[in-house]
Amino acid sequence: MAHQHKHEADDNESCCTSEEKIVNKKNADPGCCSHDERENHSDDDDDHDHSNGSDSIFRMFLPSILSLLLLLTAIVFDNYFPQTWFIGWVRIAWFCVAYIPVGLPVLKEAFESIRKGAIFSEFFLMSIATLGAFGIGQYAEGVAVMLFYSIGELFQMLAVKRAKLSIKALLDQRPDSANVIEGLESISKKASDITIGEIIQLNQGEKLALDGKLLSDHATFNTAALTGESKPDTKSKGEMVLAGMINLNTVAEVEVTAVFTDSKLSRILEMVQDATAKKATTELFIRKFAKIYTPIVVFLAIGICLLPLLFVENYVFKDWLYRALIFLVISCPCALVISIPLGYFGGIGAASKNGILIKGSTFLDILAAIQVVVMDKTGTLTKGVFNVQKVVAIGISEADLVKYTAAIETKSTHPVGSAIIEYAKDIVKDTVVTEAHEIAGFGMKGLVDGKEILVGSTKLMKKFNISYDTEIDTIPFTIIVVGLNQKYVGYFIIADEIKEDAKEAIQSLHKLNIKTIMLSGDKQAIVSLVAKELNIDQAYGELLPENKVQKVSELKEQHLKIAFVGDGVNDAPVIALADVGIAMGGLGSDAAIETADVVIQNDQPTKIFTAIHIGKKTKQIVWQNIGLAFSVKLIVLIMGAGGLATMWEAVFADVGVALLAILNAVRIQRMKF
Repeated sequence: MAHQHKHEADDNESCCTSEEKIVNKKNADPGCCSHDERENHSDDDDDHDHSNGSDSIFRMFLPSILSLLLLLTAIVFDNYFPQTWFIGWVRIAWFCVAYIPVGLPVLKEAFESIRKGAIFSEFFLMSIATLGAFGIGQYAEGVAVMLFYSIGELFQMLAVKRAKLSIKALLDQRPDSANVIEGLESISKKASDITIGEIIQLNQGEKLALDGKLLSDHATFNTAALTGESKPDTKSKGEMVLAGMINLNTVAEVEVTAVFTDSKLSRILEMVQDATAKKATTELFIRKFAKIYTPIVVFLAIGICLLPLLFVENYVFKDWLYRALIFLVISCPCALVISIPLGYFGGIGAASKNGILIKGSTFLDILAAIQVVVMDKTGTLTKGVFNVQKVVAIGISEADLVKYTAAIETKSTHPVGSAIIEYAKDIVKDTVVTEAHEIAGFGMKGLVDGKEILVGSTKLMKKFNISYDTEIDTIPFTIIVVGLNQKYVGYFIIADEIKEDAKEAIQSLHKLNIKTIMLSGDKQAIVSLVAKELNIDQAYGELLPENKVQKVSELKEQHLKIAFVGDGVNDAPVIALADVGIAMGGLGSDAAIETADVVIQNDQPTKIFTAIHIGKKTKQIVWQNIGLAFSVKLIVLIMGAGGLATMWEAVFADVGVALLAILNAVRIQRMKF
C-alpha cells in the first residue's frame, strides 16, 4: 500500500500538499511528510504514527518547546530585564537559534515545493513572511509566526492520528501468522504464504488470519472485529468463518478458502485506506481555490509594498514591507487546507468507531443530502434467518407433529426444512425415515416410523386430495402443511424475524424527514405486513433484481438523492445505481460490500440513520470552518493593509484560526452518535 505520487495535467506533482499530508496512506514516502513528520520519520513508522506514548509526543513537540523557551527568554531580555550583552549580533544570533528548530524544516519544504514546480505553497508564504520580518528587524515576530505555525501542524498531526486509530482499531485485526496442519504436525506459517485448501488449526483464544470453512463440528467465535457485536456466534461444520474472528472454546480446524489479501477483512481495510482518494466537492473546491488564491495573495502583497511609492508622499519602504508581510501571514490558507480535509477524515473516523465504513469523504456529503432511503427486506430489515413462529397440531400431539415433520425434513436441503429441524432439536434421534423423496414445487413425501407423511405447501395437500383448513391460505407467511396417513394433522408458520432495531431505524429516518421505501422479492402480503409493522412509507413485493433497478431509476428521475441499503448479491446492481449504496457488511455478500459506498459492519438498521447523521454533522463542521476562516482573515487583512494590524494579529488570523478550525474539526470524533 505504498504512497503513489500524483501529477496534474502539466506534470507537476500534486500529491504532497498540506491537504494530502492529512490523508497519506500507510508507509507514505517520507518526502510527503510535513516538516515535523519528516524529522520524526523512521523505517518502522506506521501510518505516520509518531506518538506511541508520552515520550513520542514530547519528542514531536521538543523543537517547538525549545524555540518557545528561547523566544520567551529573548522577549524578557528585550522588555523586562534588559541585559547589556543582549545586543547587536548576540541578540540576532539568539533569535536565529530560536528560529532554526521550527523554521528550517519549513524552509526545506518550501525549497522542495519550488524545485517540483509548486512555487506558491503555504511553506513559501511562511518562509518569505518570516525571513522578511527578520530583514526589517522584527525578529520576535518572525520567530513567533513560524513557531505557532509549527504548533498548528503538530496539533493537526495528532488529530489525524486520532481519526486513523479509530479506523485501525476496528479493522486492522489480521494476525500475521497461523498454525497450518501438515501431516501430523502443526507448523506456524506467515499468513501471506498460506494457500487456498490448507488447513489452519485455531487454538482457543486465537484470532483467525484468513477466511475459511469450518471443518470441526462446532466452534464459538467472538466476531466483534467484523460486526462490532460482542455476543458470541456459534458456527457449525461447513459454515464460513472470517478473518478477524476469535475462537472462544475448543481447538477448531478451518480450511482456507481465500488468500490473505482476498479475505473480506483485508478488502474492507483496503477500501477504507483508499477512501481519502474520493474527495468531497467542498474539499476539491478548496484545493483548487488555494491554488489560485495563493499566487494572487503574493502579488497583492508585492503591490501593498511597492505601489504606495507612486501615491504616498512620505513613503517608507520598511513600513510598507511590514504591512505586506503581515498581509502574507494573514492570507496563508492553512486553516482551510488543513481543517477541511481533517473534518472529513474525522467524519470517516467517527463512522468507523460506530462500525460504519465510509469509502470516501464525497459520500459524507451525499449522505448529508439524502432524501429517500430505499431498503431491501431480507437481511437488511429482517435477520435473513427462517424460524418457526407457530406450530398448530390437529388430532395429534404437537411433539409428534414436530418429530415426524423434522424427521422427513432431514432428507431435504430447503432452508425452510432447516428451520423445522432446528426447532425440533434432538427430538428426531430415534426415528426411522424411509422412501423419502422430494416432489418438485410441492414438498416432501416419505415414511417415518412406517407412517406415510406429506410435508409441503397447500398445493401438496390438494395434489393428494387431502382436505385442510382453508383459512391458512390467508396467513401472510410461509406455511408448511402436514398430512399423516392421508389425513391433515396441522401446519407450521415459518417467518423471517424482524431485526430488533428496525422500527427504531425507520422512526429515526422519519425524524430527519427522510422517506422510506422497501423493495423485496418476497410475497406482497408478507412485505406489506412488515412495512405496516415498521411504519415504512411504501413497500413493493415480488420484485426481481431488474424490477428493483427499475424502481430506483424511477426515483432518480424525480431528481431525489437516494440511498439504497441491501446485503445480497442481487442487491449489487441497485447499490451501484443509488447516489449512496449501503451494504450490510457483517453477513452481506462480497459483491454488495465491494459495490457499496458505505458498509455497516454489524448489520444494524439503526446505523443507516447514524451514517446520515454523521454526514450532516461533518458537513456542518466543514462549513463552520470555512465561515470562520474567511470572516476572520477578511477582517484582519483589511486591518493589515491599512496599517492597523501588527504581526501578532496576523499570527492569530493565520495560526489561531487554523488551531480553532482543527479543534472544531476533531470535535466530531468526540461526539456520540
